[in-house]
Amino acid sequence: MSEAPSGNQVTSTPRRALVVAALFGGLAGWLLAVTTAALDLVPPSIPWSAPVGLIVVGALVGALARSTHQQIQVRRERMEPSRAVAFLVLGKASALGGALVAGGYLGYALSFVASLDAEGPRERVVRSFVAIVGGIGLMVAGLLLERACRVPQDDDEERGTRRPEEL
Repeated sequence: MSEAPSGNQVTSTPRRALVVAALFGGLAGWLLAVTTAALDLVPPSIPWSAPVGLIVVGALVGALARSTHQQIQVRRERMEPSRAVAFLVLGKASALGGALVAGGYLGYALSFVASLDAEGPRERVVRSFVAIVGGIGLMVAGLLLERACRVPQDDDEERGTRRPEEL
């Protein structure tokens, strides 16, 4: 039987939360396109800076995740607790934000799939799909950073034995 986490233990971001964030983002993206069409407005175009920015931020969070993993998991160095908590929060926020943004761009893109023969909708769909890739990359990088912040278990603790100096 598994125990519930104690009050001072942080659990990893549940997959359900990521799915819910993506669904809410998809709904918001779809509603944006539908609302602009209902009001006879031109749907907003997506500048290249949006998907490129997502990819750059995802790459930076991924690099931070790799560096943190090397420090904590591989070299077994201590990290200042406040810094580790900040990285953990950044990882959780990146994972949820990436899922939300990817879902939003997916919902927005799907509303234009029926009219791909025109240049404007085709451009929105292409840029949206690049942004979706960037959002998924940010989500994955956030999950990796969150995982890198885990405190490694001692080999002796895992086996249930103690070292001679602890006896």
